[in-house]
Amino acid sequence: MKEAISTRVGRLIAGSVNALINAVEDAAPEMVMEQALREIDGATDDVRAELGKVLATRHLATKRLAEENQKHETLGDQIELAVAQNREDLAEAAIAKQFDIEAQIPVLENAITEAQSQQKELEGYVAALTARRRELEGELQQFRAAQKAAAAAQAAGGAAAGSGPSPARRVSEAETAFSRVMQRAGGVPGSTPSGADAARLAELEALSRANRIQERLAQIKSKKAD
Repeated sequence: MKEAISTRVGRLIAGSVNALINAVEDAAPEMVMEQALREIDGATDDVRAELGKVLATRHLATKRLAEENQKHETLGDQIELAVAQNREDLAEAAIAKQFDIEAQIPVLENAITEAQSQQKELEGYVAALTARRRELEGELQQFRAAQKAAAAAQAAGGAAAGSGPSPARRVSEAETAFSRVMQRAGGVPGSTPSGADAARLAELEALSRANRIQERLAQIKSKKAD
C-alpha cells in the first residue's frame, strides 16, 4: 500500500538520515544527502498533484452548488406562478424537484468544506517540504565546501594541513551538521520554485481564482434571492 501523504511528509520533516548513513557500510554521505533531496522533491510533486485534485474537486462542487441553488430559486418562481394559475399539479411537481435539490445541497456543501480543509493541509505540506529542501540543500553545499577545503589542505602538504582541522574532521563536521538539520523541524517557507513547479503553482492559482469567482457569484445570487 502506498504510504499516506501525511505520514510521508511527517517522516521527511522530522526524520533523520544519520541512521541510514550508519547502516550502510562505507556509504557516501553526499549520495545519501542527494537521495534525501530527491525523496523530498518526489513527495512535493505528489502533494502538489493531490492539491490540484482537491482544488478541482472544490471548484466543481462550488459550481454545482451554485447551479443547484439557481435551479431551486427558479423553481420557487415557477411554483408561485403555478399556484397563481391554480395549477397545483405543476406546483407539486416543482416542489418535489426542490426537495431533490435540497437533499443534494448539504452533500455539496460538505464536499466544499472538506476540500477547503484538505487544501489548507496540503498547502502546509508543500510549504514545509519546500523549507526542508532549502535547509538540506544548504547543508549539502556546506558538505561539498568542506570536502573541497579538505582536498585543498591535503594537496598543500602536511604542514599546511596540520595548521587547521584535518580532512576527516571537516567531513565529520559536515556530516554532523547535516544530521542535525535532518533532526530539526521544518523552517520558514518561501523558496523560489523551479520552472516546472512555477507552472504547477500558476495552474493551481488559476483554479483557486476560478473557485473564488464562483464563491463570490454564489454569494451575490444568495443575497439577491434574500
